[in-house]
Amino acid sequence: MYGLGGQYATGYNSVATGRYGNMRQIVLDTETTGLEPAEGHRIIEIGCIELVDRRPTGRTFHEYVNPGRDVDAGAIEIHNISNEFLANKPGFAAIAAAFLRFIEGGELVIHNATFDVAFINNELRILGDTSADITQQCSVLDTLELARRLHPGQKNSLDALCKRYNVDNSSRQFHGALLDAQILADVYLAMTGGQAILLLDPSVESGHLGNNRVQHVERRGLELKVMHASDAELKAHQARLEAINKASGGKCLWQD
Repeated sequence: MYGLGGQYATGYNSVATGRYGNMRQIVLDTETTGLEPAEGHRIIEIGCIELVDRRPTGRTFHEYVNPGRDVDAGAIEIHNISNEFLANKPGFAAIAAAFLRFIEGGELVIHNATFDVAFINNELRILGDTSADITQQCSVLDTLELARRLHPGQKNSLDALCKRYNVDNSSRQFHGALLDAQILADVYLAMTGGQAILLLDPSVESGHLGNNRVQHVERRGLELKVMHASDAELKAHQARLEAINKASGGKCLWQD
């Protein structure tokens, strides 16, 4: 109905490219009337931030949606979006085409992707396509899954990750789709190589840092000193790996 089609991919290394070959990612979040689409719950807000080659482009998609039903009181406590506020907002059918155009061909970056994908698919199926699946249009990177691999046995909520990576979430008194997408974009960039954040200024040309050209070091003739870990350091390292392995249920990636 809305031209869903494409290739499904998931995971940290999946890549989506735009029309000029650049990596294009859409950091996405939703707010809903409740927790289960199977129980009739619906999307009430969608927020998206576009990244191209790990840089925010300034393009966003943000809509509040009239769900055609009441919002659960428990959900309002989380996002503070009331039934009265949503009363004059468009239904999902009115914003679906624009939403799908915005995300088309990109990689969706979502925290706890299973939740948001289920709600998006539910909305598309309500519109008449009973087999609609957003993962047939976009690949999906679940930052919760990624965080659990990077930090096994630790809290990996968005707030916990903000604290771990020093991302400012002081404006997050309530959940909000666009705000949370903006925060998640910062967390994702920090979690997957924070140095990229230093290059977010689009005026910085490739091969330059500010006004200084990148200087290449002549390595011929250099003798680099190799320092080996002491026995005590090796024992401490092994103990740490064993603790990680135990906390992750035997999933430590750094043990032979």
